[in-house]
Amino acid sequence: MSKVVHISLLAKNEIAREGLRKILSGDSFQIEASVSDVSALLDSQGDMEGDAIDHVIVIDGGHGNFGLDACRRLAAKRTKARLALLLDQYSFEEVVEAFQLGADGVIIKEISCAPLTESIRLVAMGEKVFPSQLVGNLTSWMPASTAGDWKSSAASVGLSEREIEILESIMAGMANKVIARQFGICEATVKVHVKAILRKLGVENRTQAATWGVKNGLGEPVQLNLREVRPLHVLPKLTPIAGRAA
Repeated sequence: MSKVVHISLLAKNEIAREGLRKILSGDSFQIEASVSDVSALLDSQGDMEGDAIDHVIVIDGGHGNFGLDACRRLAAKRTKARLALLLDQYSFEEVVEAFQLGADGVIIKEISCAPLTESIRLVAMGEKVFPSQLVGNLTSWMPASTAGDWKSSAASVGLSEREIEILESIMAGMANKVIARQFGICEATVKVHVKAILRKLGVENRTQAATWGVKNGLGEPVQLNLREVRPLHVLPKLTPIAGRAA
């Protein structure tokens, strides 16, 4: 008999939580919690309850930034528990950001129930699970410039030496606080540099800046050590259709 995986369900929508509960109810899964807010998974001291390697928190991304915000908050609290984020549709930037924030698996809902449960088992085993669409995106992350050409690329957009160092740190997935410690400067100064980098590169966020850096030879793609799970059949939507009258 398979080892029991303890599951906490996190979704703003009750219908989504109940749908996931029905799909994941079985011999190898035990539902420990079904909540609509991250704080419900924390104890009175603000620490995560059931922080163990056999505990997977399944997060329904829903609309907006609910899923990514939940990943960010939970990753800061957990030490052993795993995070699996479900997204309605594939977005390269969202998937990369989710892993940077600490997700252990990102699953697009366009899969059937069996692959979904298998994906969550893999996450519980310590595997990194990702959507198949990411493969094509990662193969396109080949630097457009040769290794010796990156200085020309940086100079062409006016990046200073310090901005290049901070961009490389962003590519390594470092938070502003970590970057500040690394260079012995205050976090506010790092924020100023990051804003300048985004403006000079003409991008909107850190993920796009990191992509620019890789394509222009500043570094290599992050080795995520991911395990691919391909979509098979469509998983029924776990949230109600927007705009439909009750």
